Amino acid sequence: MSFFSANAQETEKIYLSGKGKDDMVKWDFYCSAGQNSGKWTKIGVPSCWELQGFGKYDYGFAKDSLRGKETAKYRYHFNVPANYKNRVVQIVFEGVFTDATVKINGKLAGPTHQGAYYAFRYNISKLLKYGADNLLEVDVAKHSANESVNDAERRGDFWLFGGVFRPVYLEVLPQQHITELAIDAKASGVLKAQLSFTGKADEIQMDLLDANGKAFGKKFSQKIDGGQSAFLNANFENPKLWSAEFPNLYIAKFSLLNKGKVLHQIDKKIGFRTIEVKERDGVYVNGVKMKFKGVNRHSFWPTSGRTTSKAQSVEDVKLMKDMNMNAVRMAHYPPDAHFLDVCDSLGLYVMDELAGWHGHYDTPTGKKLLKEMMTHDVNHPSIIFWANGNEGGHNLDLDRYFKEWDIQNRPVVHPWANYGGFDTQHYRQYNYGIGNYMNGHDIVMPTEFLHGLYDGGHGAGLDDYWEAMWNKPTSAGGFLWVFADEGVVRTDKDGIIDTDKDRGPDGIVGPFHEKEGSYFTIKEVWSPVHFEAREMTAGFDGKFNIENRYDFTNINQCSFTWELKKFNLLDNSLAKPILSGKSNAPDIKPHAKGVLNIDLPKDWFSYDALYITAKDVNQHEIFTWSFPISKPNQISKAILNQAKANNKVTYSSIGESFLVKVKNLQIKINRSTGILESVNNENREIPFNNGPVLQEGANNFKGFTAKMDADTLVIASVFNKKESYNTLQWSVYPNGFIQLKVKYFPGEFYTWFAGVNFSFPESEIKGVEYMGNGPYRVWKNRMKGTEFGVWHKDYNNTETGEIPFVYPEFKGYHSNMYWCKFLTKGQDFKVLAADEDTFLRLFTPRFMDDQWHNYVPLFPTGDISFMQAIPSIGNKTQTAESTGPMGQKNIYYDYEKSPERAKELTLYFDFTGND
Repeated sequence: MSFFSANAQETEKIYLSGKGKDDMVKWDFYCSAGQNSGKWTKIGVPSCWELQGFGKYDYGFAKDSLRGKETAKYRYHFNVPANYKNRVVQIVFEGVFTDATVKINGKLAGPTHQGAYYAFRYNISKLLKYGADNLLEVDVAKHSANESVNDAERRGDFWLFGGVFRPVYLEVLPQQHITELAIDAKASGVLKAQLSFTGKADEIQMDLLDANGKAFGKKFSQKIDGGQSAFLNANFENPKLWSAEFPNLYIAKFSLLNKGKVLHQIDKKIGFRTIEVKERDGVYVNGVKMKFKGVNRHSFWPTSGRTTSKAQSVEDVKLMKDMNMNAVRMAHYPPDAHFLDVCDSLGLYVMDELAGWHGHYDTPTGKKLLKEMMTHDVNHPSIIFWANGNEGGHNLDLDRYFKEWDIQNRPVVHPWANYGGFDTQHYRQYNYGIGNYMNGHDIVMPTEFLHGLYDGGHGAGLDDYWEAMWNKPTSAGGFLWVFADEGVVRTDKDGIIDTDKDRGPDGIVGPFHEKEGSYFTIKEVWSPVHFEAREMTAGFDGKFNIENRYDFTNINQCSFTWELKKFNLLDNSLAKPILSGKSNAPDIKPHAKGVLNIDLPKDWFSYDALYITAKDVNQHEIFTWSFPISKPNQISKAILNQAKANNKVTYSSIGESFLVKVKNLQIKINRSTGILESVNNENREIPFNNGPVLQEGANNFKGFTAKMDADTLVIASVFNKKESYNTLQWSVYPNGFIQLKVKYFPGEFYTWFAGVNFSFPESEIKGVEYMGNGPYRVWKNRMKGTEFGVWHKDYNNTETGEIPFVYPEFKGYHSNMYWCKFLTKGQDFKVLAADEDTFLRLFTPRFMDDQWHNYVPLFPTGDISFMQAIPSIGNKTQTAESTGPMGQKNIYYDYEKSPERAKELTLYFDFTGND
């Protein structure tokens, strides 16, 4: 440990620990129970001791067999220079799980601190040996002796840890110094500051520096007429305002003086911004009404628990910003200081939360911890809300202290409750409400909604919710649950990642920030550049209707580029070079609508797809939208036309089957049912069979006949309105392609499924290449976030939120299929779709069950399906159907069974093995 010399009027910070999970410092350590207990050894600090191989892992709901027995002792030796003897030295702990008793050289530094997530400090000036070795001892109890602390912090729906999990350092100050500083910088340029200090002083001065370190405005000063506090007023003309879109920061330099001599100096980064809540209307930042696109975030990393780092904070915020989020809620405790610093500098609105989860602190304890939170966090411009506990863990006696101690008087919410003009209820159904929520009068801002579980939630249902929120005047947006899966590395179980079954896999990203499908859905749904749906037809005039859903950014501050792509089908000669260009960003003010013009070449209609990428003022991608130009029937015809048609089709009846041959290809079709029984090519079986089988429809194909139509064999069923109203036709062409045409009526008025199934052994698949939307799978209530193109996917057996965290998942529904090449351990084969909006279903994922049975993903029978309607998916707290219109079953109305009104599905199969 080294010390450095600094200006005696400034605060020095000397770390006794590392600054985070990546630079821990070894301390002596003794754990009383669990792993590696009963002996003195070493541990990295800061850390959660379970992740370092000590103690016992516990999830919040678990009955802890070591409760009250799991404690630890820390020891660390450090030196203090002799010249610090005339200064004030404080030891600061940023966070300890959960009760901490601190000794310096065998003497108590102060009373035991109870409460994990709050920075606390002791003045140890009189306990130190200057110019000599000093011994720091910390006794830590994982569970508190104060049951209200356990109620607020240790009985929650999250992992519980023990240890000195945030940094420890010394603060070295002059004898007379500023002890507290609270700043309120309004959008008007009016700045107020309240200070407390020790000793005698007669003046406070303040200088303001801009982002380039240049003085902004004049120096302000305030005379102090006795006492040990001061209030300073200043006014600055036209400061750059702070918002999530433009996080402009200044440095405020405060100096404490006496008779012209500078006693102490403090620097604080601040932002000028005003928060206003208008009753039954909304939340305004700098005069603009907000829609918060937020997420809940735990301080968490799989290998270090709640010990994080500045680099991780940067990564977390960048991922949130990349999803076009503008807000984050601290769940369910205050975060590391560096996370708030990053929110200040990169731009996120923050709801900072006093810990509580169905239980709360008693008033004396809560008051003390709230004061510590306020002192630590009050000056961050990113914080625009305070939250008093969570889901019933609200101590109402503390509400007045939020207002009393916050110079900015930021709004206070009670998450899960209707309080203070905010309806923040959690996990309400889309159509919920009798006189409240979306049908009420208060500002609606769910602090948790669309509770993720495995692949359900987050993106699933968000499009419905967000359009309702965007268009509801009293909606202020909301906060998804939760940012990342809480999967912790188990040092007691060979390093497996444990999510405690279905309790922890709630994230949009995996434990190590693996991006799940909902990540990209959110990115598109929450894009501040909103495209109206547009079909690419011959009459396209290059105009796209767009809406500016930014709050402060004009669209002309963004940039737009476009690309035209022609995909190689089977013949490289058909491929065309990618064409690209730029488009002028139109002048569209925030919350207004306008037109984006794309100046395309005359032959644009000969390409397969158009892509438009929007970038923000910092040249970060907002989203890339894809617009298919070619239709599936055009692509299938182009492929069919390339195949040589110089073979002869023959057939015969053998037993119950039609045996059909084309060159080396041989297929069997059942004469009674029309089911494909077998496929062989050059005496090698292709195990694709047992279809088409209608899902949720009557498989009443009957009366099959076979006949030649010129050089094509047609095997077709007969239509009968009562007995065989669904019809099936196979056509075998001399080029080896086989056409399947099914006309059918879904089985029910309300149905999850429409389409046909086939069998194929999962053990034989290696992967797929397909043209369509990808690479992520979709659900009926999560269709956005994909991109049209040609994709290659290798087989995996991933269940979202479970080991292995391999994305994108292979199995599931894939939208807008044009063609698919199945890569197998035997012979590859291809299927072409002639119809728009065909879904490719690949096998059945290994879904985990959940204790509430709301998740319930549905899949048809068989292994590979070609669907025209697919189901939605639920989440932890809601069934699929309660997430909005897109979550409802599909509706198909036709009881008359008229052939011309049947749904029609046309596919082409190529089992020849030719490319």
